Amino acid sequence: MTTAAPVLVATAVPVERDAVARALPAPEEVRLPGAVLHRTAAGWDLLAAGVGPALAAASTAGALTAAALAGRPYGLVVSAGIGGGFAPGAPVGSLVVADAVTAADLGAETADGFLPVTALGFGTVTHRPPPSLVRVVSEATGARTGTVLTVSTVTGTAARAAALRAAHPGALAEGMEGFGVAEAAAAHGVPVLEIRAVSNPVGPRDRAAWRIGDALAALTEGFGKLAPALESWNPHDH
Repeated sequence: MTTAAPVLVATAVPVERDAVARALPAPEEVRLPGAVLHRTAAGWDLLAAGVGPALAAASTAGALTAAALAGRPYGLVVSAGIGGGFAPGAPVGSLVVADAVTAADLGAETADGFLPVTALGFGTVTHRPPPSLVRVVSEATGARTGTVLTVSTVTGTAARAAALRAAHPGALAEGMEGFGVAEAAAAHGVPVLEIRAVSNPVGPRDRAAWRIGDALAALTEGFGKLAPALESWNPHDH
């Protein structure tokens, strides 16, 4: 990046964090209250923030606060990991970068269907990464660009997958942490990015169709291209 500010990468679980780490200089452990960062000499901090939007938000907010108090605030937060892809736009093994990070199930069920929390007069359901950053990442990594949905319950039926696509026509992938990470970043005024490597189709739950190893390899490859690409991104060019 054209800024010297460090980057925080938040994954759900350690295996995702380690996939990112394989693309970066060897990290060292830095212990925070309630969390452990893996810090590289290149200014990247890797955090296994936990599964689901609530824990991911809490862990990310803690890391952001600790960095600010230490006089080392982050210039970018990246939510990263594997996730489900909506066919045919995001096949297994592909990489997706979010141009919108959307909470798909935050709201209320009514007789007329689902209402997002914004329709109830509260909060937000979408965070938008800087378009210039999304463009840089997509061009450097070959990632497909679209909405990444955050869900608290992973989709397991064709009917639910169809309902999500109907409500979010631009959706390419789903995960469980992106919106929580984005909420924490927004509270600190830090831009956010979400990258998902597709491990399975969104739809009926079929573990035999999962390709977790392939997705983790795609995540490593993507970050190998992402890190140098960020050198050309101007964080003030949103």
